[in-house]
Amino acid sequence: MKTPLTIPARRTPGRWRTLGFLLAAVAMAMASVNPVQSVAGERQGTRPTVVLVHGSWADGSSWNRVIERLQDDGYTVRAIPNPLRSVASDAASVRAFLETLPGPIVLVGHSYGGFVISNAATGLPNVKALVYVNSFAPEAGETPFQLVGLDSALAVDPATVFDLVPATVPPTPQTDVYLKPSAVFTSFATGLSTDDKNLVFATQRPGALGALNEPSGTPAWKTIRSWSLIGTEDQIIPADEQRKMSQRAGATITEYDAGHLGLMTQPGTVTRVIEQAARAVSR
Repeated sequence: MKTPLTIPARRTPGRWRTLGFLLAAVAMAMASVNPVQSVAGERQGTRPTVVLVHGSWADGSSWNRVIERLQDDGYTVRAIPNPLRSVASDAASVRAFLETLPGPIVLVGHSYGGFVISNAATGLPNVKALVYVNSFAPEAGETPFQLVGLDSALAVDPATVFDLVPATVPPTPQTDVYLKPSAVFTSFATGLSTDDKNLVFATQRPGALGALNEPSGTPAWKTIRSWSLIGTEDQIIPADEQRKMSQRAGATITEYDAGHLGLMTQPGTVTRVIEQAARAVSR
């Protein structure tokens, strides 16, 4: 009589226990991977990081409406602090941050932030595009005050548009410069609601006087492709001055019906230009 086939009782639990451990490990590994995040990561990996640099009398929150749109479209965005102390030190601060980022970068500057990105990106191979938003695009040796032009709301008696801290006269290069309420309401923050203008005035971050009189070094736009968004209603850096700088830099130019804070009043247009630059350098 044939002996029935039996499975040793002591070995069976061990085998199933081992198999159970393996299945549990696989399940845990799969659970740790979010398919949506994985796809998004792959998508973002082919796109440049967008780095936003604010100008004088502002901070990174001035980009909030643009950031929301860029992030909704799948871009990695960093809106970094601009110290507003001097062209050289501000550029060095931004450059140090850029050097920590892997992969390609689209570097965007608003107003004085354009001065900073022009100096920060010089010689950095991973910065693939510069985007100037109502911004300075200086040549070597030029200063911000030189480039605002005679029609700027700032090209008047400084005592009528600026508050100095400390208030001692004469000021020094380290003196903090704030905009007076009249300058914010009538020229700097045009196009915003009264509530938003009050917020801009209340939260403005001062720049050091010396930064507005400091010459640029060799600008990055000489070797990096650039885009420029010109606000035709800008009273701080008038459109004619922006055009001169943008044309000299060989920038791809877009004009829009906006004042100096177009990044806040027309964030959709600003976002589209940034994304145009990002797509152009991703091909």
